[in-house]
Amino acid sequence: MARAERQKLKLCAIIDFFRRKTDAEHPATVTDIIDYLAEIGIIAERKSIYRDMAAMEQLGYEIVPVHNKHFSYYLKNRTFEVAEMRLLVDAIQASKFITQKKSEALIKKLEGLVSEYDAQKIQSQVFISDRIKTSNDNIYRNIDTLHNAIYCDSKIIFRYFDWDIRRNRTYRKGGSMYKVSPLALIWQTENYYLIAYDSMHEKIKHYRVDRMDDIEILREKRDEQSILDETGIEQYTKSCFGMYGGEIVTVKLSCDSELTNVVLDMVGTGKNAHFSRLDKDTFTLEFDVAITPVFLSWIFMFGGKIKILSPDYVIDDFNKMVKSFLN
Repeated sequence: MARAERQKLKLCAIIDFFRRKTDAEHPATVTDIIDYLAEIGIIAERKSIYRDMAAMEQLGYEIVPVHNKHFSYYLKNRTFEVAEMRLLVDAIQASKFITQKKSEALIKKLEGLVSEYDAQKIQSQVFISDRIKTSNDNIYRNIDTLHNAIYCDSKIIFRYFDWDIRRNRTYRKGGSMYKVSPLALIWQTENYYLIAYDSMHEKIKHYRVDRMDDIEILREKRDEQSILDETGIEQYTKSCFGMYGGEIVTVKLSCDSELTNVVLDMVGTGKNAHFSRLDKDTFTLEFDVAITPVFLSWIFMFGGKIKILSPDYVIDDFNKMVKSFLN
């Protein structure tokens, strides 16, 4: 690039310098800035640097002067603070639906939003290799396509698969396409799920997004797109315990008081669950839930500290499950 062309990039280069090379612990002098510009072929005088910093402040960049032996400066305001960045990095690491390769790429991009020194602090705490991660690289395209379908009020078709023990995809319905009206995307049990209306079976269903394949948006308007509002979607996800579908019924439980936090973590703090005090050591809980092996196993693991009071056939289902465990 010709020298004149490089000179036009001077302000951009200075902004980049402040973003990558400075923070509260690493302020830079004007001489540091001039030397950096010289390394990339841009000649600058001290007075022009001060003018450029004034221009940066007019653009919204907060340049903080540090009064020490030599006047120095650093960029204060950033898109994310280091503490916020660590939260984002932890979320990426913990997300099973993000592949290991994509996790590393996303974290690298996030590091570009803080100084090189803070990026080193974040990188020193990054551990990904032993985490359980999906192997489906299409998850990001799937999410984008589903959001577009919902926004465009359109139906979709897709294929749905399971994994076999050889880590090969086994498509349900012999590989035939599913056709549904997408309603919402939710994040539950560390996975993304699509909540959709299946007009053929006239019911609401949900699908793991990372197990959806060949998604296409149709030029057909969604059916029953208003069947679930925001409250309805929240209630649906809460009733599908562990995101396993089943018959949704109103169940009444008795619970030891020591399990209050555990129960609230499961049902949430909304108004859809009804609590009442049974005695000083026990409370009752009444709420709607899908009766599935996952729900019954959740009760079982507390060793009698949670008991089913009604309905009777759910108690029978639980007793049958216990007997099968014993066998």
